[in-house]
Amino acid sequence: MTTSQELYQQVSHLSPMDKLRLAELLLADLDNPDPEIDAIWREEVQKRWRGYKGGGLKTVSYETVMQKYK
Repeated sequence: MTTSQELYQQVSHLSPMDKLRLAELLLADLDNPDPEIDAIWREEVQKRWRGYKGGGLKTVSYETVMQKYK
């Protein structure tokens, strides 16, 4: 069986564009829907939305958030 290090050594000679294409293929392969994870996120989103609408969550303006990154 080929290890990830061995695979890396095999593809390290590729052009940057080919490496990007390979990375995109690998990421797409990992992006499979998981109903269990989707259900957990759905519950979390609903909880946060209820908290926001009920006034129980402190909000921060877009400008304040972006100021941190300037």
